Amino acid sequence: MTPTVLYPETEQIPDESIEREIYGRDILMVRRKVGVLGELSDEDCREVNGLAIQRYAVTAQDLERFPRLKVIVRMGVGVDRLDRAAAAARGVLICNVPDYGTTEVADHAMALVLSLRRGILLYHDRMREKPPFWELSTEEPIRRLGIETFGIIGLGRIGTAVALRARAFGFRVLFYDPYLPNGAELALGVGRARTLDALLKESDVLSIHAPLTPETRGMLGSSELALMPKGAVVVNTARGPIVDLDALLAALREGHIAGAGIDVLPVEPPVEPIPELLRAYRAREKGLAGRLVMTPHAAWLSAQSERDTRTKAAETMRAALLTNRPQNVITPEMV
Repeated sequence: MTPTVLYPETEQIPDESIEREIYGRDILMVRRKVGVLGELSDEDCREVNGLAIQRYAVTAQDLERFPRLKVIVRMGVGVDRLDRAAAAARGVLICNVPDYGTTEVADHAMALVLSLRRGILLYHDRMREKPPFWELSTEEPIRRLGIETFGIIGLGRIGTAVALRARAFGFRVLFYDPYLPNGAELALGVGRARTLDALLKESDVLSIHAPLTPETRGMLGSSELALMPKGAVVVNTARGPIVDLDALLAALREGHIAGAGIDVLPVEPPVEPIPELLRAYRAREKGLAGRLVMTPHAAWLSAQSERDTRTKAAETMRAALLTNRPQNVITPEMV
């Protein structure tokens, strides 16, 4: 029997060309456009063997509606919105696509750092004033890069790509990743902090590249930010709930944190109550000029990475449904 794969999201893929080329006649592809999985018909759910998910959550209640489901492929890296324990209990594999936008996210993280540390945002705003504010500055967050320590939380694919880029700019690079084997730092020529506190105390720049787990949720709050050197810069291109935004805003207003680059929020797109940090950013709060930059979870995106996401997701789905060698399998204890 030909397996059926469902793409249920409203803005998931613009067409079916890439997927149909990979699936051929071996897999039946079905597209629906629903706001949440609960809006799918019972008939659709009964026939589905593979579920491709990009933005939507998959709950235990959702899974009960898919009696023939064998695999969920998350079209991205994070799987925090999928109920992994419920899937495992039903024998449903969860796979992700870990290598679709590595270079884009690494480049984006470095771009955020550079735009803050080199004053690009500050001067950009000043040059748009009427008349232009033609005055140079040595104020925070502007600093020489080569005298700074660049801290990284999570040295996976993206964290490693960022480490290489930071080294090329002359930073001293230090990372914290308790799950990485001993000696990994030697191959990259970077330093390793054995605790998060040790990393924070030395990080003039901090870039976050950890998955969202119970361990990392709320990892950076007031007490953690206070450990960082005065004038530090914080960049988050990982997951929004890792950083306490209220604590970050307070540290920015106090001047302890000189700058922040945020690509991810706890709820995306944001809904009421809007985080105060986002309100201050939108209001162009004077004290934050040149010190806060935000982007809409766009770090991963380029035309090339979007194509990679679709291609690799379809290849992963095909391997899981048609072979005995599934790829990129996520187990409940992995994250």
